[in-house]
Amino acid sequence: MIKKFISYYSPHKKLFILDMVCAFLVASLDLVFPMVTRNILNEALPQNNINRVFMFTAVLAILYLFKLVFNYIIEYWGHVVGVRMQYEMRKDIFSHLQTLPFKYFDDNKTGHIMSKIINDLMEISELAHHGPEDLFISLVMLIGSFIALCTINVELTLIVFATVPLMIWFAMSRRIKMADAFRAVRKEVANVNSSLENSISGIRVAKSFTNEEYEMEKFDEGNEKFKQSRQYAYKYMANFSVGIKFFVDILNVIIIGFGGYFVYKKWINIPDLVAYLLYIQFFMQPIRRLTSFVEQYQSGMAGFERFLELMSMEPEIVDKDNAIVFENVLGDIELKDITFSYNDKTSILSNMSLHIEEGKTLAIVGPSGGGKTTLCHLIPRFYELDGGDILIDGNSIKDVTLKSLRQNIGIVQQEVFLFTGTIKENILYGRADATDEEIIEAAKNANIHDFIISLCDGYDTNVGERGVKLSGGQKQRMSIARVFLKNPPILILDEATSALDNATEIIIQKSLEKLSKGRTTLVVAHRLSTVKNADEIVVITDQGIQEKGTHDELIAVSGIYSKLYNAQFKGYIPDEVI
Repeated sequence: MIKKFISYYSPHKKLFILDMVCAFLVASLDLVFPMVTRNILNEALPQNNINRVFMFTAVLAILYLFKLVFNYIIEYWGHVVGVRMQYEMRKDIFSHLQTLPFKYFDDNKTGHIMSKIINDLMEISELAHHGPEDLFISLVMLIGSFIALCTINVELTLIVFATVPLMIWFAMSRRIKMADAFRAVRKEVANVNSSLENSISGIRVAKSFTNEEYEMEKFDEGNEKFKQSRQYAYKYMANFSVGIKFFVDILNVIIIGFGGYFVYKKWINIPDLVAYLLYIQFFMQPIRRLTSFVEQYQSGMAGFERFLELMSMEPEIVDKDNAIVFENVLGDIELKDITFSYNDKTSILSNMSLHIEEGKTLAIVGPSGGGKTTLCHLIPRFYELDGGDILIDGNSIKDVTLKSLRQNIGIVQQEVFLFTGTIKENILYGRADATDEEIIEAAKNANIHDFIISLCDGYDTNVGERGVKLSGGQKQRMSIARVFLKNPPILILDEATSALDNATEIIIQKSLEKLSKGRTTLVVAHRLSTVKNADEIVVITDQGIQEKGTHDELIAVSGIYSKLYNAQFKGYIPDEVI
């Protein structure tokens, strides 16, 4: 884990080296002050050499001006290194998220994912800057102080440094508990983020059901756990910090006691003892820095561990080494004995075979839970098949690149997702390099252009978060405009009109018919009025394909489709279908 962490310094090694050099110089300059003080007390003042005192004072002032510059470089450019590393990690983690299958997002809460991208990486950024710097400065000052103290009095120095192994043992013995505590804090922060994201997203539902108090209770439950975990972490951090400070105080007692005895024995003079006490104060600095480093290391590495957990997740669906780029797609689709389950226990689809001819429209209907939407997700390879294969123009979807496969498939779903931004930006999602003329043409084909130009800002109108400022029909027509702009040879319409009123459905149905023209189209619908004109209709239940034929043929056989149709249009509700 540490090796991986260090690898993120590589692109910024020049700035990192500059930061470390400045840190070394600052630590070295700090060691000069007691040395000059000792010289003044031992030589300049006893000799009444005031010029020498002024000379040393001037030299110190100049050195501290340099120290000012070095500290600025450490504080600014050192933080820049941390921020740039955070940028690289955030870029890596977001890029990796794009490769993970739908299953990962089905199983993981949005708030947890956001916590790893934002909160954890903030802690990592601080560790990236302060960690090596504090550790390096501490080592320089410890070694420098030890050498300088030995030049004053070796015996007293050995007595003082005899306490260091005890301090190290104490620090190491507390490290594991601190690590566990901070790891728990990271998890609870993720839970709070998840609860917050969920509550804010559903705020309208909460208000409509007057469940604000219930949402508050849910949030407070997670917030309480976070508080408890944070208190637990601070308990061990306090044990560590207070223990180190106690050792520092004991160190002062040792120096005063043994130093006074050494002066009494004339083994050390008073000016040297004063210089010795000054050096000890500089010796305390790295101890405090190391204390801060251990705390920061535990917090930062707990976040980095969670970062690596996500980065280590291998995408289940990847391109083959020899995958081909899908070009000139006609749209002939064949499902060969496909089997699929979400949890490896209950099969949603089992040994299903189906053929959709190029340019034809196939409608899939049937009771809920039969696998209709699942089938729509398998063709673009959002999920991997458990068995069987799907062929497009005779090519297995496993043999073509994911990008080229999905570029040739357009999907319009019941739940439309619009990104925060303008109408134009959302339509452009269909094809980022489209011209304004092409955007307008796509909007006209989707019967949304007249509405857009009636708005004050037209195509530059902000749609709000998830398109909250638009009606369901307006959002649906925008999603259709996106697909018009994409212009794919294969079209999947998954319950595209089921959540709309009849008047809006008629408008959108006309747009969909225009969109479907000349394309291989797969339509999933509960409203059977939208599939009457399909070239073929397939009825799917949890037992697989039960019926197949045109609307008239299926009505004639008086099977499941006929019963579903009568339930919608004649008020008859058959128990075996419902």
